[in-house]
Formats: sequence, C-alpha cells, structure tokens
Amino acid sequence: MSENIPLLVKNDPWLEPYTDHIHWRMTRLQDHLQEIEKRYGNLATYASAHQYVGIHYRVHDDTWSVREWAPGAKSVSLVGEFNQWNKQSHPLVLGAQGVWETHLPGETLKHKDLVKLHIVGADDSARDRIPACIQRAVQDETSKDYSGQVWQPEEAYVWQNDFDPSTIDCPLIYECHVGMSGEEPRIHSYREFADEVLPRICALGYNTIQLMAVQEHPYYGSFGYHVSSFFAACSRFGTPEDLKYLIDQAHGMNIAVLLDIVHSHAVKNIAEGLNEFDGTDHQYFHSGERGDQPQWDSKCFDYGKDEVRQFLLSNTLFWIDEFRFDGFRFDGVTSMLYHHHGSVAFDHYDKYFTDGPDEDAILYLGMATTLINQLKPGCIVVAEDMSGMPGLCRPTSEGGIGFTHRLAMGIPDYWIKLLKHKQDEDWAPEEIWNVMSNRRFGEANIAYAESHDQALVGDKTIAFRLMDKEMYWHMNIDDEHPVIERGIALHKIIRLFTLVSGGEGWLNFMGNEFGHPEWLDFPREGNDWSSHYCRRQWSLVDNPELRYQHLNAFDSTMIHLTKKHHLLACNPAQMLSVHNADQVLAAERGNIIFVFNLNPQQSFPDYHISMPGNVKPGDQYRLVLDSDSEEHGGHCRLDPSATYTVNEHHQLSIYIPSRTCIALERI
Repeated sequence: MSENIPLLVKNDPWLEPYTDHIHWRMTRLQDHLQEIEKRYGNLATYASAHQYVGIHYRVHDDTWSVREWAPGAKSVSLVGEFNQWNKQSHPLVLGAQGVWETHLPGETLKHKDLVKLHIVGADDSARDRIPACIQRAVQDETSKDYSGQVWQPEEAYVWQNDFDPSTIDCPLIYECHVGMSGEEPRIHSYREFADEVLPRICALGYNTIQLMAVQEHPYYGSFGYHVSSFFAACSRFGTPEDLKYLIDQAHGMNIAVLLDIVHSHAVKNIAEGLNEFDGTDHQYFHSGERGDQPQWDSKCFDYGKDEVRQFLLSNTLFWIDEFRFDGFRFDGVTSMLYHHHGSVAFDHYDKYFTDGPDEDAILYLGMATTLINQLKPGCIVVAEDMSGMPGLCRPTSEGGIGFTHRLAMGIPDYWIKLLKHKQDEDWAPEEIWNVMSNRRFGEANIAYAESHDQALVGDKTIAFRLMDKEMYWHMNIDDEHPVIERGIALHKIIRLFTLVSGGEGWLNFMGNEFGHPEWLDFPREGNDWSSHYCRRQWSLVDNPELRYQHLNAFDSTMIHLTKKHHLLACNPAQMLSVHNADQVLAAERGNIIFVFNLNPQQSFPDYHISMPGNVKPGDQYRLVLDSDSEEHGGHCRLDPSATYTVNEHHQLSIYIPSRTCIALERI
C-alpha cells in the first residue's frame, strides 16, 4: 500500500488526509499525457499548434497557409494591405475542429505586410481581429490601432552563444523592464538594453534576468500583464531579432533569461485581444461571470478546454524554441489555482485540495512544467503564488505541480509593515528571522525585499520609504544627514538579512540595488503621458559625488559572495544566536557566518557568537563583507584586515557596530 502513497505525502504527514486527492491529481495528469502521446506521439508535437494555425510561409511549394481556430464564427476572411482590406476577396473555409483555412500563392504576402482577419461571429458581429497566434503586432502611431504583421525576414537570426540553464545552481534574478531601462524619458529598445544595461547586470554578479512586458500588450502602463497577442514580442521595444540579440548577448555573459509569462488571464479588449474572438464569450475563456477576473479587469482562460490548454502550451514551447528563453516566471499563479482567485484566508489544508481549487488549472500547470522540463532540462520555472499550495514546487512524479521555485511574496509585505508600524528600537531580530525562514522544506523560494510591485506609483521602494524627500537634497557623499545615514544602513541590512534567510534564490528589481529614488509611473492621462518617472537614472549611481554608488557596491559584494560560496544552493540558514534586547542575530549558511546588529545606537565591542558544530577552537575567520566599510557607505569602524579566532568556549568574539551587518569566512 505504501508504494501508492505519493512522495509528497510521505514527506509531509499533514497531507495524509488528502492522499487520495493528490493521487487523483497525479493520475489525471498522467492519463492526459498518455492520451496526448497516443494521439500526437509526444507532448512537444501537441504543443506545436502555433506552427499549424496562424500565417506561415511554406518554402517547399511557395505558398502561404492561413489557418485560425474560430469554431463559433460564421465566416472568416483575410484582409490587409495586400488586398486593400477587402473583406470578400480572400475567404477562409471552415474545416475540421473549428479551424478555418486557406492557401495563397507565395507572391500574395510579403515581409511586414499588415494583416487582420475579418470575422463574422456567432452573434452576427463583424469585426477585424488580429490572428490569435500572430508573431508580430504593431500599432499605428496616428490611429493607435493594432494590426498583425507578416514577419518573414530574408535572413534568419544567427545565434552566437549557447547556454545551459542547468549550470545555475541558484538563480540570482535581476527583474527588468526594457522600455523603462534607460535614462531618457522615452521607451527604450531591446538593443539598447543589451548594449547598455546588461553589462551593468553582469558586473553586479547576477546570473539571471527576468524580462517583463515582452508579450504584446495594448496598454504600456499595464507593465505587460494585460496581454493581447501571446506569441508576439512587444513591438514597442524593437523587432523579434532585436529581442533575440538581447537574449544572445545575455547568454554570452553566462546569464539565463526568464520570460515573465502571463497565462493567468488576458486583456478584455476586443479590438486587440482574444475576447469574443469567434462571436462567443466562451471560445478561450469561461462564459459569464466566471470568465471575468474582477481584480484585474481581465478575462480568465478556460483551462478545462483541450484547445485552450494546447494554445497555452504552444505558447510556452514557442518562447523556448524561437527565442531560447531559459525558463519562466508564471504570473498570477494564485489566481489560476483557485476558483476564488486567492481571495480567502489559507488557514486550512482543505483550501488547497477540497475547498476552492481549480483542478483544470492545476492540470494545465502540471502539463506546462512537464513540457518545459522536456524541452530544456534545467529550466527555471518560478510561480508567483501567495497561497502556499503544498507541492507547487515539487516534481509532478511526487504529487507536486512541477515548478522549481515560488516567489516568497510574504517577505516584502512584512518589511513594509515593519517600516510603517514599528520604531527601529522595537525591531526584534528573532521575529524577523521567523518570518524570513518560514517556508515549506524542500520547496525552493525566491527571496526578495522588494520587486516592481513596491516601486509603482502609490507605493514606495524601500529606499524611498526610508529616506523619502531627503534623497533629493542629502545624497552627497559629504552630507551626513541622519535620515540618509539611517536609510543607507537599513537598506543594506534588510537586503542581506532577506537573502541569507529568505530562500533558495534572490530577486532584485532594476535600479533598486542602488536605492533608485522615487516611484514608477507609466505615461498616462493622469500625468499628461509623461515618461519622467518611467526610466532608470543610471547617472545617479555613476556619479562619484553621490551615495547611490555605496548601495550599488554593497549589492555587488553581496551577490558575488553569494555566487562564490553557492550560498543559496546550501541548506537553509541556521541561526546561531539571537538577543532581542541587543537587537543582534548571528546565523550560518554555506559555512559563512553572518552577524546583524539592528541596534540604532549601541555598538558591541566584544560580542560573543556561538559557532556551528563543525567549527573547532582555534579556527580563524576573516571579514568578507562589511556594510560599514567606506566602499559601502559606512563609517569604517571595523579593521578589514583583522582576523577572529574561535575560543575554547566555541565562540567568536567580535566588534559589531550599530546598524551593521557583516559576513565572516573561515581562513
């Protein structure tokens, strides 16, 4: 009988009441995968629907195939520049399984032609729509109307660099938005990012970038989360070849590239997106109220439909196959996992298995992670989930859903709460430690103190929350303003504390490493369509007269230390000692000793730290990270050349200045 118990349950006795349900999930996934193999040969072939539907040039007979799945439509025709948008001249014929089709001579279409489908829907609506699997969509600058664009360049992109994501033992993720990645108040390009920003990321030591807003979206200010054309790389930033160049350059720097992929919902726009595509409300999405995501004003996919799962799986394969992405950050996974989209308290295991889960979405996610693992073993697959679904980041063979990591979303929320509601003197390091280290054993977390969410207008980054308006006047290196002194010290402590104790990976949003001031505000009517707050002011960190350089240097030291010692691939951090009254905590991870003094006033000249069991009296340590060093904007209260010896009581005696964090390495 024990051989039928999923490993997920064996490793967590609290899951025993749900053994049958977890086993059912496993069986259901395997049954679907076996049926696909029987019909298609393998999962990858099934997930290649985008190579069949859409607009494709066939070299072998010099023809174009045009196909579209629109089962409820009454008629479909191809319109565009090639036929002066004539709705009658190029009709498609309805074939099997709701797929409309036509074939055209090779000279009919050419590279960069604008095209749409004219669809008379089940509701008798007559609309021009962008093909669902179009691989490029562009916006007219005058009318703001989007069209599909034939993309068939004469020369294919020639890749220069190979990369294997399995070489990354723990992801150190730099979260990026290409459009706002430059200093000028405008939209920046894939190539500008590759040439100007990637070298900064590489120098800092990050081994992974996460690209936001790549899938085409009609509203720039949505941060890319209201997707309209799932197979099209955002044309605001350049061509598909430009995006390939960016990824290729990253691979040349041994940096993995993740796509922030949106399969949790879709834009509700009819003109640009999939909503009511064939004249019904239930082609891609659930019908009625269930098809609406009220929190995001968007549409919810019907994961119970085979065609929808095939569409989304094809989308996953496309980004790996065509652009060589090394994995994904799946957006909005909590919304996918539950019928209620996560709007309940997850206070009982029933909430994960019997009270609200969307089993069709869980099936789809298991299929997606299986496909990704087959296509590119070693891919990084991150789930944005705040519910804590057990097994989300365990293999499907164990009863899990197959993600490699989940975002530790509770950590940034905790830091904001602490900064807003507690005085520095009341910060209890033991409480902070318990929040940081509270995660399911065996399920890898991406720790972060802040992401793009905390940078948006209406919120504040940690740096801005700590220093606010004083950053405008007192960031000169010779200015010892108390607000800035406090802010810089705590910014470093918060980030190192989170990295050491919070997970098995790390994430930072572009610019936050140097305390980028102000918030993010995309061009919109409310700010007169200004890009003033939608950029990154690299000149601040490059200016030797300003203190942003110190935070940047600390981040680089922290990241390089993490990489050198493979810290986040090691076992979770072990707390060695804590004294809440002193506000001092010591911990060990990867044989590195970390000491945090959160005390705003008191330094401790002879503080005794208990050492791990594998350390013996006489062992010596040296300083490898010091937030109080001159390079890191501190007060140079520690001797960088000093060594520390473990005494006969199995303790290390150190000087730990106020509001300082340090790391010690055994010599």
